[in-house]
Amino acid sequence: MKILFIHQNFPAQFLHLAGDLAQRGHQVVALCRNARAAPPGVALRPYQLLRPAMPEIHPLLAEQESQVRHAEACAAAAMQLQREGFAPDIVLAHPGWGEALFIKDVFPDARLLLYCEYYYALEGQDVGFDPGLPPLSMPERWRLRLRNSTNLLSMQLADAAIAPTRWQRDTYPAWARDKISVIHDGIDSERLRFNPQARLALPGLAAPFAPGDEVISFVARNLEPMRGFDVFMRALPDVLRRRPHAHAIVVGGDEVGYGYPAPGGRSWKQHMLAEVGARLDLSRVHFAGQLSPREYLDLLSISRVHAYWSAPFVLSWSFLEAALSGVPVLASATAPVLEFAAALGVRCVPFFDAAAWADAIAERCAGGAQPRQAPPPLPQLVLETCLARQRQWLATALAT
Repeated sequence: MKILFIHQNFPAQFLHLAGDLAQRGHQVVALCRNARAAPPGVALRPYQLLRPAMPEIHPLLAEQESQVRHAEACAAAAMQLQREGFAPDIVLAHPGWGEALFIKDVFPDARLLLYCEYYYALEGQDVGFDPGLPPLSMPERWRLRLRNSTNLLSMQLADAAIAPTRWQRDTYPAWARDKISVIHDGIDSERLRFNPQARLALPGLAAPFAPGDEVISFVARNLEPMRGFDVFMRALPDVLRRRPHAHAIVVGGDEVGYGYPAPGGRSWKQHMLAEVGARLDLSRVHFAGQLSPREYLDLLSISRVHAYWSAPFVLSWSFLEAALSGVPVLASATAPVLEFAAALGVRCVPFFDAAAWADAIAERCAGGAQPRQAPPPLPQLVLETCLARQRQWLATALAT
């Protein structure tokens, strides 16, 4: 087959599937805006936006204007592929940035398949979850409602779709769910094996951390309330007071990835340090920024306990990877987490209860370093099983 992937940050969620299809001899091409290393055998074709943002536009339509510019640029790149003789049998796209909107016009005979990551709601999911936030204003409600417009248009055009978890599929309207198969991207558990020789060196420390050290790990793409960073920081002073030899390693950037920015133009790290920093032994709190893949795996091997939060939102790979690596995981008792928590042996704690989190983390640290025992493999997460199901899904979509 000839397969075209479209994702502005490719490979992202398509990492395993694109590489697997290329390895099996299919012709795989990927359109992206932010070029990253592609899996072997995948031809990467970066595209550029064709025009700048409009200087004047209705403020409620700024996001849609950006999505149309992405759709236009992606369609132009697809037309160039067409001129070069590439006509895909299947187009597999993430619809979130608008890139899939015009692809059917370029390749009308191709099957358009979508990766359905999330459908926004005005209540009952991430919005309105934090009781400390005021209700949405009317313009905020209107903006959020319009945020799904590209999702809706793309789903109308799609021949089939996929979502990694049941909960993420169920965020979509009932009519759209009929198109969506639930198949996870797959977790490469082989790379998560415990390494007794793991070492993690951090700036300013005389010696690296190693397995057996009392390390509490927190990992997120960015440090923000959507992933519980504020609750973690509020629990940390009590944890470090009760565990005088414990160290916290905090992984994540300072950008606003999801949700809302911190007050006063500060990062969430700055905001939370202003709130609790005076009660922390900062020599034992290490903000590591973004780690390399090798450093991240070493962190999983040295951690005594891993803490993970997610509002009712997209479930992080880091949660599943930590649990499958065998490190004891404490996680928020929220819908995306609860879909897997029991099967993975994860203990869940109420999202906002900083005192309960402090108790749970300190209790786990007090248990000492235990032999690592990864949970039994879950078929719905095993990489080879997921890839086999995805290949069958592609074949079915092509045949119908």
